[in-house]
Amino acid sequence: MALDNPKFQMMLDALLKNCRKNLPKVDEALITKAFEYSLEAHKNEIRASGEPYFTHPYEVANIAVEEFPLDDITVVSALLHDVIEDTDYTLKILSKEFSKEVAEIVDGVTKISGIFKGHEITKAENYRKLLLSMVKDVRVILVKFADRLHNMRTLEFVSPDKQRRIAQETLEIYAPFANRFGLAKVKWELEDLSFKFLNREAYEELARKLKAKRKDREVYIKKFSEPIIKKLNEYKLKYELSGRPKHLYSIYRKMVRRNKPFEEIYDLFAVRIILDTDDANACYTVLGIVNQIYLPVPDRFKDYISIPKTNNYQSIHTTVVGPEGRLVEVQIRTLQMHEVAEKGVAAHWRYKESKTATDKDLENWVNWIRDIFENASKDEQRKELLESFKLNLYQDEIYVFTPKGDLRRLPVGSTPVDFAFEIHSKVGHHCIGAKVDGKIVPLDTELHSGDQVEIITSKNQHPNKNWLKFVKTHKAKNEIRKWLNKEEQEIIEKGKEIWEKKIKKLKLTFNADELLRLAHLNKYDNVKQFYKAIAQGLLNVDDVITANKEREEREKQKELGFDKFANVARSDVGGILVDGKKSGILYIYAKCCNPIPGDPVIGYITVGEGIKIHRKNCVNLLNLSVADSSKLVNVQWPETEDNLFVAGLTIRGEDRPGILNDISHTIVTYRNTNIKSININTTDSTFEGSVTLYVQNLEHLNRIMERLKKVQGIFSVERFESTL
Repeated sequence: MALDNPKFQMMLDALLKNCRKNLPKVDEALITKAFEYSLEAHKNEIRASGEPYFTHPYEVANIAVEEFPLDDITVVSALLHDVIEDTDYTLKILSKEFSKEVAEIVDGVTKISGIFKGHEITKAENYRKLLLSMVKDVRVILVKFADRLHNMRTLEFVSPDKQRRIAQETLEIYAPFANRFGLAKVKWELEDLSFKFLNREAYEELARKLKAKRKDREVYIKKFSEPIIKKLNEYKLKYELSGRPKHLYSIYRKMVRRNKPFEEIYDLFAVRIILDTDDANACYTVLGIVNQIYLPVPDRFKDYISIPKTNNYQSIHTTVVGPEGRLVEVQIRTLQMHEVAEKGVAAHWRYKESKTATDKDLENWVNWIRDIFENASKDEQRKELLESFKLNLYQDEIYVFTPKGDLRRLPVGSTPVDFAFEIHSKVGHHCIGAKVDGKIVPLDTELHSGDQVEIITSKNQHPNKNWLKFVKTHKAKNEIRKWLNKEEQEIIEKGKEIWEKKIKKLKLTFNADELLRLAHLNKYDNVKQFYKAIAQGLLNVDDVITANKEREEREKQKELGFDKFANVARSDVGGILVDGKKSGILYIYAKCCNPIPGDPVIGYITVGEGIKIHRKNCVNLLNLSVADSSKLVNVQWPETEDNLFVAGLTIRGEDRPGILNDISHTIVTYRNTNIKSININTTDSTFEGSVTLYVQNLEHLNRIMERLKKVQGIFSVERFESTL
């Protein structure tokens, strides 16, 4: 589009001149293109003031150049910042015509503008964090500051209600935010303009009083400064001495905070001495001069040169008693220190704001921004920095809205279920669905900063364990686990009740050990799981009790069989020898280990039962011998003819023709072993059998067991022992 209108050509020329003056490098063609695009996009729009709408993005671009001269991309983005919101242009078009970078900045500014529509400001600090959590590129914030500043400068053209809402938002969010970014001038102007629209009466009264006092103030500052100027000239120092500007809102805030009238607050005059030197020691020379002329107030001295603030702010602050006994604050710093303090850095935010909470990350980050501003001439280095000019603050948090506009903070990756529990544990428990920005979404949807979330509940809905796979907050996880544990406990109690009713009816009793054994036999780790399986119908109580009875019967039969075998084996060798001879001393065989011929044995003297015969490796015997080893007696089995004793084996395997013959053959073909008895019972396609045979020793028995295990179809071969 040709700029045939001289007015628009002059506006473009003025903007380019401003850019050339303030920016280290300017792509004039790109700025001209953005100027033309914005002009075309807004050609049919009019502002509340009656001016063409285009004047707004144009002024925003100029503010960006003057207040925070960063780069031409910021200027281009400022010119285009309202294009997506107010016209038919899309992000895709911007990305194609300019760059992805410009499109992302414009998109960020548009999103921020949308955040505050229809939402009440409840916690301003959360809103400031919300902005940072949404923004990846700092230039989004800078364009938004410029946009807000121009809106505030032209606020008188909108309705009183809108004036108050925008001014409140500016005072609570944008002014402190600008201060945190170190944009002191922007902060002061935003505050004063907000003050003007929120409390016009107080604003105008203060402005009137300031104007009336201005002459007196100038006269007093001149009177105060004259002897200092004389001395500074004697020392041949290059300097600039001036009264510090006072801002209406900061005076008003002091009046409210200290509950004092304007006259008392304004009695504190302020002078700034800026030295044109690189020598920091010159500041101390000036301090000495001031203290020689006027009496210093001891507890009002601050040396920020020796110990700079964490944001590298450096200056000497001292308060002295001036003419007529008035207190005057004097700030002394070098020109370089002054530039660092004023040039878009967070020089004052930490000591001026009465906040106790500080943000170390933000401080460090603002210092980094200051370095970029200061090193703007080093183009290559600056270009590299701009490529990684991203915000990493609050990236571990998101800020989302309730339907009523309340702001809630959640960890990154949070879902509607996390949000539901954040609202109230009852909402979380009955959460059945969710809407994000009016659209129904699955419960595991990841939320983002700025989302408005509505939870759909149902009294029949309860947490389920799948939620644990995607929830992020500690509160949600705890509440879900608590519910699941409670639900599981109820199931366990139900199972226990079913079990106890049944065994009571059958007049059975089970102690804790027996119950645990029953759980293990049914392949459950503990009794709770056993009860749970009963409640869920995975175990039939009648089947469990029947199976247990059958098992007990089998074990009883087995035990009887073992006792019979043990008696035969022991009598076959002729009892036991005490100290190598048959002495007629009373003895019994210990039930804890049931020794049989072939086992290494030892005796233990008891009261009333004579000597108890134990296996040497019996755990009970080891414990008794530790208590009193003097009761141990040497015993052994008597030697039999051919040194043979009776041993028993239990064999299990697959039932097939000829299995009995194979077992017999395997035994008798090894060292002519004699079989005393053999018995086999079959069930379905398997068998279980017992064999008693004569062996010379345990080694002989072990060899036979190894041979039997190799017989086709045999599953297990074990020495016949008691199951107790």
